[in-house]
Amino acid sequence: MAWASADEWQDLHEIAGYTVAALVTFRVLWGLCGPRYARFKQFVRHPRMVAEYLSDILKGREVRYLGHNPAGGMMVVALLVGLGALTLTGWLYTDLFWGEEWVEESHELLGNFLLALAGLHVTGVVIASLRHRESLVKSMITGRKRAPGETDVS
Repeated sequence: MAWASADEWQDLHEIAGYTVAALVTFRVLWGLCGPRYARFKQFVRHPRMVAEYLSDILKGREVRYLGHNPAGGMMVVALLVGLGALTLTGWLYTDLFWGEEWVEESHELLGNFLLALAGLHVTGVVIASLRHRESLVKSMITGRKRAPGETDVS
């Protein structure tokens, strides 16, 4: 909504931006004190582990995680940081740095970059859902997955 309204409906664009800022704040708090699989300490992994997991995906041998897999955890962090930076640059442009080209360009670049990240995220969810024969979208809504198997990581 924010991307589509950027040049035409400034009020809607700003409402969307403040809504995203509130949601990012909530998700950060949820990542610090929410349930087990929502917490950052459960799914933020070392970049080497993320790279190994991505390599395993390409080889078709990735293991199933009950929480976020290493790539998904990295995506959560990337999206939160990106959305935080996007809302910050948007706020800076409307208040402190109105008319500053570098702020506007940064905001637009971040917006387009986040669209690409969102596409990668959706692709990852589809791949994981197909490979592990379960709906990750459903588990995101309900907070539940099927029972763990012998090789699954909890």
